[in-house]
Amino acid sequence: MLRNAPGSDLPIEDIKRRARALRRHMISMSRHIGQGYIAQGLAIADVLAALYFHELRHDPANPGWAERDRFLLSTGHYAIALWAAFAEAGLIPAEELASYGVDGSRLPMSTLDTTPGVEIIGGSLGHGPGQAVGMALGQRLRGSQARIFVEFSDGELQEGSTWEALMAGAGFGLDNLVALIDCNGIQADGAIVLDIEPVAGKLRAFGWDTVEIDGNDVAAILQALHGARARDGRPKAIVLRTRPGRGVPTIERREKAHFVRVEPEEWDLFERELEAQP
Repeated sequence: MLRNAPGSDLPIEDIKRRARALRRHMISMSRHIGQGYIAQGLAIADVLAALYFHELRHDPANPGWAERDRFLLSTGHYAIALWAAFAEAGLIPAEELASYGVDGSRLPMSTLDTTPGVEIIGGSLGHGPGQAVGMALGQRLRGSQARIFVEFSDGELQEGSTWEALMAGAGFGLDNLVALIDCNGIQADGAIVLDIEPVAGKLRAFGWDTVEIDGNDVAAILQALHGARARDGRPKAIVLRTRPGRGVPTIERREKAHFVRVEPEEWDLFERELEAQP
């Protein structure tokens, strides 16, 4: 069963409801082990909800369907958000989320390709864009209409291989390729190390059809994805300005949010804050 029909009427309220469900899953998963890459996961919940419940052509009952659209998570430590999306989409049982980060689990804290629906291992950063270019070129050569979506971060724009991939994507005219760049402004030890702005301007200079949006505005995300369907000989880039910890104000206010360690008494506060969001 194909779950999505890109191009249909935009179910904005349904996507928002799904994003909230993803965030609930993530708080529950990280509460189980007391810590995690929570902030980044909460930040991209709106994007994953829009992808898995509107944009991607995929079959939850057959994750290896040859004509599926591919979603590549280059930032493997965002896996908590991907597992939550998989559970909501029916790729894995929701009960399995309780095993997040546990030894031997199919749901590690950074992606492995042992979980149904995972397209690449994202443990080392900077590899996703190059693999996405290869996949997009391969799909075009075999005459497939499948599209490739790759998420990567502003931090990965400090990798030379990322720019080589961006140059190749434009050089090959891969209009079946969509880059989703999470610009959250943080790295492991705080603020992003090197100034990489203007991200959108640099992508345009590399030949990508580029838009820049609020990455936590569901309407803007859906509109940008709609625009990225154009098959005009250019790859597409959506620069997403996200807020780490989105939906839980206490986490949003943390200066260092790359890996969040949580005091036991804070979990109830997180849940109350999430439920209080409009």
